[in-house]
Amino acid sequence: MLKKRIIAVILVKDGVVVQSIGFRKFLPIGRPEIALEFLTSWGIDEIIYLDISASKEDLSPNYDLIRKSARKCYVPLTVGGGIRNTSQVSELMNAGADKVSVNQASLNDIKLISKIASLYGNQCVVASVDVVKTENGYKVYDYVNKKSTTESPIDFAKKLSDSGAGEIFLNSVDRDGSYKGYDIELICSISDAVNIPVICCGGAKNGKDIETVFEKSNVSAAAAGNFFHFTEHSVNITKSVVSKKENIRLETYADYIDSKFDSDLRLAKKADRDLEEMLFLRIEKEVI
Repeated sequence: MLKKRIIAVILVKDGVVVQSIGFRKFLPIGRPEIALEFLTSWGIDEIIYLDISASKEDLSPNYDLIRKSARKCYVPLTVGGGIRNTSQVSELMNAGADKVSVNQASLNDIKLISKIASLYGNQCVVASVDVVKTENGYKVYDYVNKKSTTESPIDFAKKLSDSGAGEIFLNSVDRDGSYKGYDIELICSISDAVNIPVICCGGAKNGKDIETVFEKSNVSAAAAGNFFHFTEHSVNITKSVVSKKENIRLETYADYIDSKFDSDLRLAKKADRDLEEMLFLRIEKEVI
């Protein structure tokens, strides 16, 4: 049985990692290379790095920044933003990307998916689909033009799969930055319609939301951005919660399996007796 994956999303705007709220408001967090280094050290399974300003401003990927950031990353790295042709994909691979995420280009020219897949293999292509809920049901969202399209996300996901995409990165625009949990209805409709792995994103507050989406859908991976940046031990705590019900990777010394948490899944203080006993424990420095 394949293990479920927990993925961190790094949104980069004008060279700075940002927190996104509804695709409208962006709050600065810090430098990409530091974010990648921390997430790698904390035991994240994969990282998706998205330059959200590249496509909007008709720019090419920032290869130098991606190369600098990739040096700090030792897990599979997917890079997206500003991709319009296969030569850019080649440059991104040379800069350290393991996979590429194609969003805006697939809306304009879905044949690019096939071209990338034919050159680098289906496993290299992550097709990104942004979705909003309208009066006429779910529709694919064009984030550059800030409007919904007439395209059904189910039909579009099938087209992407048939074109050679290896994975679907499904993002709920309505849930982005909301901390309301994943849109299970949307996620199930897509994951049940295609035969390739689906990564869901949008709305996660903590590990409980990831546990819930794994329980109620057949997605291969759950992705989140905001709470991984702002919650101490976020990756380790998430995995300690999810691992009780799902088959996931546990690769760090600190697993928090027996720890207690508050209602927001923050670590609760241990009893004084436990803390005294821990003073005499010898813990070797972890090397990842």
